[in-house]
Amino acid sequence: MGTLKVFIVEDNKWYGEILMHHLSLNPDFEIHLFEDGASCISNLNLNPDVITIDLTLPDMNGEELFEKIKQINPTLPVIFISAQENITTAINLIKKGVSNYIIKDDHTKDLLWNDLLKIQEINNLKTKVNTLQNQLKSNFNLRDVLIGESKANKRTHELIEKAINSSINVFITGETGTGKELVAKAIHFNGKLSKKPFIAINMAAIPKDLVESELFGHEKGSFTGATSRKKGKFEEANGGTLFLDEIAELDFNVQSKLLRVLQEREFTRIGSNELIKLNIHLIVATNKNIVQEVRDGNFREDLYYRMIGLPINLPPLRERENDILILTKHFLNEYNLQNKKNKKTLSEKAKQKLIHYKYPGNIRELKSIIDLACVMSDTNEIKEDDITFSSLNNKDLLSTSDLTLREYTNNIIQYTLNNTNKNVIETAKKLDIGKSKIYNLINSGDIKV
Repeated sequence: MGTLKVFIVEDNKWYGEILMHHLSLNPDFEIHLFEDGASCISNLNLNPDVITIDLTLPDMNGEELFEKIKQINPTLPVIFISAQENITTAINLIKKGVSNYIIKDDHTKDLLWNDLLKIQEINNLKTKVNTLQNQLKSNFNLRDVLIGESKANKRTHELIEKAINSSINVFITGETGTGKELVAKAIHFNGKLSKKPFIAINMAAIPKDLVESELFGHEKGSFTGATSRKKGKFEEANGGTLFLDEIAELDFNVQSKLLRVLQEREFTRIGSNELIKLNIHLIVATNKNIVQEVRDGNFREDLYYRMIGLPINLPPLRERENDILILTKHFLNEYNLQNKKNKKTLSEKAKQKLIHYKYPGNIRELKSIIDLACVMSDTNEIKEDDITFSSLNNKDLLSTSDLTLREYTNNIIQYTLNNTNKNVIETAKKLDIGKSKIYNLINSGDIKV
């Protein structure tokens, strides 16, 4: 629990000291006592967390003090403590934003104590939220999201900076694994909406008949299975950022509804007539050629022009050759830190092997390759043989189409043998099989060396 700084403004010195003594029993309460409104105002620079005010003071009434406090700090909680049991006065003050109105009696100290604990709990929650938001912001620092010095990477960085400083729609394109969602988060958490919601949804992952409900929400009983009201992603993101990933997968019929929502800046839940005003920063992404999708009639041209805003194309890693080793070093450091390992370095041959690979899975694939290399390496230097490229990208060897189990097994052995420079002993060790099995396959011609 953090310390709660409490100002007590009470013209009855004896009563004020009683409250001060009682509240001081909590070591997390820091109490300051004032006998008039002017001394309270002059000490607001001490940044109290809450102020209690007596309704009658020697230099001004409590309402006047409350108004002055609100002019200086509109969000500061204020509690009135008074001997006057005037319900109308209490209601009017609470309508103006007073946190509570407590009558002076035998229960005052305990009621005030409980109110302060609630305020302290709220402050602690706000601190935790701010801490998490700052952590998120640091996690999506542009230097960490856009690692590299290539010309293509610098151009992308410039575009993201423009997106951060604008409310324009952002349309991110790029192959799988280039970091489209990371860029969307970097735009949000480095911009003016960083403390507002960031809601992401993958359009390809939603069943066709549920897309509209997921986006716009629904009312209870609006369709079979709608057992309660549900907020859609647009409503959840209101005031913040909505990230629609794989936008090219959006059902064509829903595209027209989305277009209307973006044009009118309002929507309704399914089964409701209530219009909900829309205020979001829209970021969309796709790994498809969206222009070709429009030409092929799979994506509405009018929706494309409504969404396009600022286009950001993330270049594939094969076009960022100068960044491969920079990214590799980053992933090595990340692995060492997470796994508390000694610093690992790359041999020259390992570097060349990484540089000359095409990375169809882009940055995501490179990270997986480096993580696996760290595991496979028995020393602090990662060698060429420790680097294994995904079987998914070696279709000539490991295609699963129409293969028998025997053929599939032979292809795995052949693939591993090729990646260990035909080292039978190393291959047997990696696959946990007997080296005699490999020699037999070589002799039979099922595997070539």
